[in-house]
Amino acid sequence: MKDGKRNSLTGRTKAVPQPRDRARLLPAAPGVYRFSDAAGRVLYLGRAVSLVRRVASYWGDLGDRGHLTPMVARIARVEAVVCDSAHEAAWLERNLLKASLPPWNRAPGGGQEKEVWIRLSESPRAPGVTVVHRPSSSPGVRHFGPYLGGLQVRRAVSGLSRALPLAYAGGPPSGARRELARVLGVSAAERDGLARAVAAVLDRDQAAVASVRACLSARREAAAAALAFEFAARLQAEIEALAWVTAEQKVTRATRDDFDVCGWADGLLIRFEVRRGRLSGWGQHACDGAAARQLLRATPPDWVAFARRNAELAARLALGGELRPPGPARPAVSRVGSTGRTDHDGP
Repeated sequence: MKDGKRNSLTGRTKAVPQPRDRARLLPAAPGVYRFSDAAGRVLYLGRAVSLVRRVASYWGDLGDRGHLTPMVARIARVEAVVCDSAHEAAWLERNLLKASLPPWNRAPGGGQEKEVWIRLSESPRAPGVTVVHRPSSSPGVRHFGPYLGGLQVRRAVSGLSRALPLAYAGGPPSGARRELARVLGVSAAERDGLARAVAAVLDRDQAAVASVRACLSARREAAAAALAFEFAARLQAEIEALAWVTAEQKVTRATRDDFDVCGWADGLLIRFEVRRGRLSGWGQHACDGAAARQLLRATPPDWVAFARRNAELAARLALGGELRPPGPARPAVSRVGSTGRTDHDGP
């Protein structure tokens, strides 16, 4: 069912898509979605691996989410942010919920994932990679992260250590360790090279990540061929965890920078606020191109694509799918807080 909206130029009444119809305009990509009522109050915020599938599911059989039925009846607006990975979506949900908890969300942190870091030690006596809960300052040590999901990160470290056995390229020359190093074909002379290779993977170097993934995939296939299915399943879990750790993720960073990000499309400005290195505010409102230009110039280059695509999605949702074909790429940052209210002026 669609409500009518009068066109001020033609005087005709035009059908306005309902929230469930707008949900179908979402992409099959990871991201965060937000439901608001007719007064602009945020009802619920969640994350999804596929935005279109997850959001559309609220107007189907809710199953064990039956308690959300009264909320669904109040949804007047659907908004979403498309992320570069499921890991980024998990971080964005967590950051936004910590900043402001909508009434239909139960937990302030979203999922149950823990925040962890990966510690890379290049020490001759104790090289290797481990998972820690917070970084510390030590000679010969680098920290990567933060990451969400202690179990996933531990699996990723297990796979990384399997493909690049840095831990056996140093340490006390005990008999067992020396024998394992011999079997693995690792010596102290290779410690620096292995450490560089591990760092490249954790820095998301595509060639380095692909090399480790290929190594683990080959071992998985060999294990399956030998009917060692349990071991093959463990290797598959490590491959998936490696993808989680090395996926693009910019909404939570180790640097504690403060800046604002804006994107603009078809008369709509979307604003993101990054504080202490974490994207923790998101809003949008009607804005003409001339007023938006000054805000767009301040967007850091590595955020331009993120801001642009989400401005285009926001405009598509606001217009109910009546967007013109995409125009020339525009740059995209500004100021916004995370409140219990949206500031969108669209229909």
